[in-house]
Amino acid sequence: MYNDFADIYDELMDDYDYDAWSEHYLALVAGTLGKLPERMAECACGTGRLTVRFGRAGVNVVGVDLSQAMLRRAEEKARKWGVMAQFVRQDMKKLTLPRRVGAVLATCDGVNYLTGEHDVRAFFGAAYKALLPGGVLCFDLSSRHKLEDVMGDSFFGEERDGLAVLWQNRFARDTHIITMDVTFFVREEDGRYRRFREQHRQRAHSEQEIVSWLSDAGFTKIETFGQMRTDAPQPEDTRIHFRAVKP
Repeated sequence: MYNDFADIYDELMDDYDYDAWSEHYLALVAGTLGKLPERMAECACGTGRLTVRFGRAGVNVVGVDLSQAMLRRAEEKARKWGVMAQFVRQDMKKLTLPRRVGAVLATCDGVNYLTGEHDVRAFFGAAYKALLPGGVLCFDLSSRHKLEDVMGDSFFGEERDGLAVLWQNRFARDTHIITMDVTFFVREEDGRYRRFREQHRQRAHSEQEIVSWLSDAGFTKIETFGQMRTDAPQPEDTRIHFRAVKP
């Protein structure tokens, strides 16, 4: 996943308000700590569109992702923005940092890509170890409503100048896992189109499951919020934010 896709990821995600998203995360973190932490880690950082904004806010941030191609884009972005950020290829389930941090984030469906209970629990345990006492874990995930009812067994297509995407979803209601087969057509310099495919799998974790697993990992003060809000999630929310504290 996210190999050839890395070259066009930012173009396809240009309708996201990353300024507002980063400000929301920083507010969640500062709302717990009373200020922004000196050090922070962002898991599933992708091309670093949030990471560089965290760095610009004055936080020493480490971006973690499994895709080397995505990390290369993130490093390029950090140089362009003039931000001192470190990027590391690492499995978030085995998050290991040289120094503990005040906050760990997992953004843009990172936890949905952990499709088994064991995987989610492993990430929560690794994040707990990586945090300083009193540190905060913040993350978002696509809600069960979104993956079941909105994305579900659906087909999507999008065409742009020099780029087309065909996206077929299959949802398994017994496992709550959605399999996304995505085909890309990208126009090359000679005018021919290059075709490539990727398959993505996410799980529609329930709010109750996540809260239970966080508690089992040792986190306290566990809170859930609606999409880009600070009140409780609503049934129609397509994204849920979580905040939990290491005692």
